[in-house]
Amino acid sequence: MILAAGRGERMRPLTDHTPKPLLEVRGKPLIVWHLERLVVAGFHEVVINHAHLGKQIEEALGNGRQWGLSITYSPETVALETAGGIVKALPLLGDAPFLVVNADVYTDIDFASLKNVLGGHRLAHLVLIDNPPQHPQGDFALDDETVRVEGEVMLTFSGVAVYAPRLFAGLPVDVPEKLAPLLRQAIEKGEVSGEHHHGIWHDVGTPQRLEALNAGELN
Repeated sequence: MILAAGRGERMRPLTDHTPKPLLEVRGKPLIVWHLERLVVAGFHEVVINHAHLGKQIEEALGNGRQWGLSITYSPETVALETAGGIVKALPLLGDAPFLVVNADVYTDIDFASLKNVLGGHRLAHLVLIDNPPQHPQGDFALDDETVRVEGEVMLTFSGVAVYAPRLFAGLPVDVPEKLAPLLRQAIEKGEVSGEHHHGIWHDVGTPQRLEALNAGELN
């Protein structure tokens, strides 16, 4: 699943007329980089949620055939936050663990390596990265392969993860719900694994970061 329902307030005025996932990075829409990398990783079915200017996303990507994918859309009348958007899309995602990618990041994370990473009692597997300048405090710590709420070295959640559907059990449909509280509950129970990605990752969250990325100022 690609999360593409955000309004992109910090990207205004660019996102007043163009949804954030369709903003171009190095010659192609941000979301297309994800689609191409998902194909290379062996994925065939993708669910994309959208809200703000969502029809533009559907018109731009269609059914995904041009990439060898099958794309299904999960439209939201009102943006449902991360967990709420996933809950609404659960009927499209099936019963097995699924990969989720934030549409507004540019990264070389190896999606293929995440295919069978979730096992046993784990409810989630998070890809963490070194803290970027805009988020120096980090989100979680990594103890071997177990994610902790606190630790000596804090890392930032990349927006790329694998979730078991039961992480979202009992949550109401069409109700905005943030992901962080769910993750923290699962982390405190030792039910979340993780890994540290050392490669490329950029949160394309402001016009300045988008410009820097396109100018080649960010690796």
